[in-house]
Amino acid sequence: MVGTTEGVANNVHSNGSVHSSNGTEEKLDEFRQLLGKSDGDLLKIVGVGAGAWGSVFAALLQDSYGQFREKVQIRIWRRPGKAVDRATAEHLFDVINSREDVLRRLIRRCAYLKYVEARLGDRTLYADEILKDGFCVNMIDTPLCPLKVVTNLQEAVWDADIVVNGLPSTETQEVFEEISRYWKERITVPIIISLSKGIEAALEPVPHIITPTRMINRATGVSMENILYLGGPNIAAEIYNKEYANARICGDDKWRKPLAKFLRQPYFIVWDNRDLITHEVMGGLKNVYAIGAGMVAALTNESATSKSVYFAHCTSEMIFITHLLAEEPEKLAGPLLADTYVTLLKGRNAWYGHMLAKGELSLDMGANIKGKGMIQGVSAVGAFYELLSQSCLSVFNPEVNKPVAPAELCPILKTLYKILITRELSSQAILQALRDETMHDPRDRIELAQSHAYYRPSLLGQP
Repeated sequence: MVGTTEGVANNVHSNGSVHSSNGTEEKLDEFRQLLGKSDGDLLKIVGVGAGAWGSVFAALLQDSYGQFREKVQIRIWRRPGKAVDRATAEHLFDVINSREDVLRRLIRRCAYLKYVEARLGDRTLYADEILKDGFCVNMIDTPLCPLKVVTNLQEAVWDADIVVNGLPSTETQEVFEEISRYWKERITVPIIISLSKGIEAALEPVPHIITPTRMINRATGVSMENILYLGGPNIAAEIYNKEYANARICGDDKWRKPLAKFLRQPYFIVWDNRDLITHEVMGGLKNVYAIGAGMVAALTNESATSKSVYFAHCTSEMIFITHLLAEEPEKLAGPLLADTYVTLLKGRNAWYGHMLAKGELSLDMGANIKGKGMIQGVSAVGAFYELLSQSCLSVFNPEVNKPVAPAELCPILKTLYKILITRELSSQAILQALRDETMHDPRDRIELAQSHAYYRPSLLGQP
């Protein structure tokens, strides 16, 4: 720590920012005490997965608590061997030279020369290598603080007290099955915080949603009491740049309030809520409709009117779906709409839809996009549509006076499925769906959901 003023200590971070440590050490000591940590016994925190949000989350912890080296160790795991292409290396070099604080830091650490060599094409950089210097390949324009990077998964997790899941839902099951092999001899049970907003679907024994926290529970045997979800209406880069943001940590009473206090910062407010699974599913649901929003924006030259028409229809479908998933769906309206709003404004799923509609990306390129990471909305479209198409979940539709599969009441979801999954339709179909003269007032769908008992607890694996 450098310098004191009126008893408040400040330290300059390695990324150039200044952070007041007043009260931070006390929060750390309080959390260590809850875990039964003695002097000299490090609180070990590891992030698993180094996408944008996973990397930012680790960097936030490092900025806050990394100065207390005798009390806490913060590390992040990512797979080794991912080469940084020449174009990205050139852009990274420009970013470095545009930021005097970052440039000075790299020179001080004798790390600048490798970026010069990469810019000239004389050297290949790797994603794990540049992450150590604070550069995430999915977020090159936002330099982070230097991070302690581990490429051996066993080394990273075997004795970790807190594991932060920053993996896409499509990779969570596989990686945590591997982790479970390293935990067979563990005596203490780790705390796991999942940041993942994707979902997967299972049709047997009954159609239900599988969330990342459930995947982790099944893969590792760790009790749901020790698995939590953290999410909210935020953009990773903006949080790291200290734009005011908030999030919710959801889970059992045992850990959620202590963790909310431990993670809270003046510009990153963390609330807590018991309803883990529903909040987690809602985080996946908004990604579905964000892709369609990006398509509409691109196809209408950013028409505010067209985007508002789409927003009215997609929010009515989301409200309808929440009535299937939650006994008290009205409690989710605010968080869901806030998360949807920020994703439509600046999220990667809306960007993906925009680029597809413009023809600058194709579905054949897959959902893992260079510089953006995994577009989780694509698999979520498939999961939600396939689940809600099951006849055993049919709901009564008074217009046709008979039961129908829920997906039949969600024309936007159905159209996105035909564009992204079966590829029967082009992106233009999203506009045709909006302009369909038989399309009902979105208010009617909301009234239908509110006036009927559509709640299906089995969708979330509940009796």
